[in-house]
Formats: sequence, structure tokens, C-alpha cells
Amino acid sequence: MRLLKDFISTNKEEQRHVCLLEDDDSVRQSIELILLNLGYTVHTYSSAVDFLRNVPNVMPCVVVCDMNMPALSGVQVQEALASAQYTMPIIFISGASSVEQSIKAMKQGAIEFLIKPFSINELLEAISRGFALETKMLNNALKQQFIEEELNKLSPREREVFYLLVKGYSNTEILTTLAISLPTAKQYKAEVMRKLNFNSLSELIAFHQV
Repeated sequence: MRLLKDFISTNKEEQRHVCLLEDDDSVRQSIELILLNLGYTVHTYSSAVDFLRNVPNVMPCVVVCDMNMPALSGVQVQEALASAQYTMPIIFISGASSVEQSIKAMKQGAIEFLIKPFSINELLEAISRGFALETKMLNNALKQQFIEEELNKLSPREREVFYLLVKGYSNTEILTTLAISLPTAKQYKAEVMRKLNFNSLSELIAFHQV
């Protein structure tokens, strides 16, 4: 599984990884050359099984996969990635696929389904959208991880107070909800603000809405 720390390092270097699954050597090599010339880091596979055994631990990453790979179909690759909790966007390319295949792939989250012959601009546009989506997902995950790390500083009761505060509860509403005294409610509120290093409720609410 990919780790968020890997996204931090690769993002600083502005590396963009493309995993290219294509069993046709000439097609694979042609696409690889174009992507390399455009500055992408390309990981190529002629076998879907080999890819699933060696999914690179890199971020951000977009997968370009032929729908009709030997041994495993593109949909099966997509399902295997989802089962292993990989979330990289997938673009399918195919010379001959059924409508059923394409519908299933799109329902399962594929961002594009290109039928051969397609223009290189169509592929590049899909890859660009894939990276935009990947970056958005990773940034959201990083934000959530940061929030969780900060909230881990709080005791269980302080967490309860935190979630009431971000909902706009007053001290009176907090004491009523938690069945505690007013001094205790004020004390918990002060501890939440101190531990999270906030000077105002507006800062605390903005933090939760990141």
C-alpha cells in the first residue's frame, strides 16, 4: 500500500508516475516514449499479474491499462487494486471491449475509457485529469491525517467537547449535553484550545473545516 509520506517527498520533486499496462510491445513502447519525453516517470508492464505483484509505492500515480490483458482483464485489475486499497485513478484503453465492460469499469471508478485508435492528445488529457484527481485525493488524505494527529492530543472527553464546539455549542449547551458543571465545561474548553494551540473558536472551527 502507498504511504502518505511518499507523496510528500515525490510531490516536492514534482515527479508524476504513470503505470502503463499494455501487452502489445509496439503500443506500449510508443506511449512510453511520448510520456518520458513529457517528463513523466513511466513504469511499464506487459503482464497484469506482474503489475499486481509489483505495484510501485509512489505518489502521485495514474494507471493506464489495456482492458484485454492476458490472464486478467482490466476490470479484474481494477478490482484487485481496490481490494488492496489502492486508489490511483485508472484510464482504460482497448481495441475491442464490450459495452458491459466499459460500463462496469466506469461504475467502479475509471476516469476514462479510450477505444483504439485514439489520439495521443486524448490520452494526455485523461492522464492530466487523473493527476488532478489523484492530487486532490492525496491532499485530502494528508489533511485528514494531520487533523487526526492533532486530535490525538485530546482525551476522549476533550474530543467530545471539541466536536460540540465546532458545531457551535455554547458552554451552557455543552454542560447540558455532557451532564457536567459549568466550571468543568469551561475547563475542558480551555484544555482543547490550549492543546490544539488555538486563540479563538473561529480558528478551531476553521481547523476542522480544512
